[in-house]
Amino acid sequence: MRTISLILVLFAVWLLFSGIYTPMIIGFGIASCIIVALIARRMDVIDAEGLPFQLGPKIMLYWVWLLVEIVKANIDVAKCVLFPKKHLRPSLFHSKVTQKSDLGKVIYANSVTLTPGTVTVDLHNDMILVHALTEGSAEGVKSGEMDQRVTQVMGEA
Repeated sequence: MRTISLILVLFAVWLLFSGIYTPMIIGFGIASCIIVALIARRMDVIDAEGLPFQLGPKIMLYWVWLLVEIVKANIDVAKCVLFPKKHLRPSLFHSKVTQKSDLGKVIYANSVTLTPGTVTVDLHNDMILVHALTEGSAEGVKSGEMDQRVTQVMGEA
């Protein structure tokens, strides 16, 4: 089932990026996607982390929440650019990670990095090292809301 899902996802992405919809080109696209999926299956890389369908609609809701956080963080960074003496307060700190799976930890670390004004510098065991531009962005990570949301998405709460 995961192989078929991978073929469908690959083909959807291929259709999106191709832009050429003649029968021969579509045939080549289908053949390419099947070959890639069979190679991935033979390499045994098609697993729950590679195709995390178990996350389902929960991850979509998380992405909407993350998008709002990214917009708010962009405004915070814009204030730093316009008024650096007033808003710029860089810091480097450790924060606890409550996710158990590697996929959950990676989603959380990448979410921190995607949010402007914060960068995940290191992820080791149950701790991440974060660089933040402002006190507000540091508090956003330290509050643990993003961590809790990722843990809920992963079903590890």
